[in-house]
Order: sequence, then C-alpha cells, then structure tokens
Amino acid sequence: QLQASGGGLVQAGGSLRLSCTVSGSIFSINTMGWYRQAPGKQRELVARITSGGNTDYADSVKGRFTISRDNPKNTMYLQMNSLNPEDTAVYYCNAGRVAVLSGVYDYWGQGTLVTVSS
Repeated sequence: QLQASGGGLVQAGGSLRLSCTVSGSIFSINTMGWYRQAPGKQRELVARITSGGNTDYADSVKGRFTISRDNPKNTMYLQMNSLNPEDTAVYYCNAGRVAVLSGVYDYWGQGTLVTVSS
C-alpha cells in the first residue's frame, strides 16, 4: 500500500515537499516515481528514481524538482521549488516491481493535489 502526502495550496515561486511511503512486508522496491495529471490532460511522468539512486526528470521540472528516497524506510520524496501554476495537478506516486511474499507487483498511491496560485 502506498500513502502519499504533502500536497496543498502554494503561491507561485513557493515550495512543497511530497512524501510517499510503501507499507507492508516489503523485500525490495525497484523504481519509484512521481507522476501528475492536470485537469483535461494525460498522466505524465514527473521524476523517478531507481533503488541505486539513479534519477530521471521531465524536462519541465529539471532544475526545480528533486526526487530522493530512503530505502530502509521505503519512502520517496519530491522536493518542489520555484513552483508555477503549470505545476498544478494531482500527483501520484508509483512503486515498481515491489517484491513481497506473494510475488512482485506495481503499486499506485491515491494521489495528492498540488495547487499553485498565480
């Protein structure tokens, strides 16, 4: 189960930090990522990070957002700086190839709303 938190309302130029924790008896998690979906648009990748710490960012957030993870805590973070109204969306966390006793699965969090006012 994934639990995302940290969304909210912020003015343009402000910052927010999102968190996502995978709960349960987890053996390992491969890639974790943040996706977002703005009204009327398709869900898009924001950033992702492998278990080894390799990262990948959407061009629109490079230099402003930083993804990180704490492997022992099965938690991922997204530090978002210099936010602008185009960042307004529901942000979803994803955990890929999560190894548990019964097998390997992909999980999605419930989404957290980020609203950036101009």
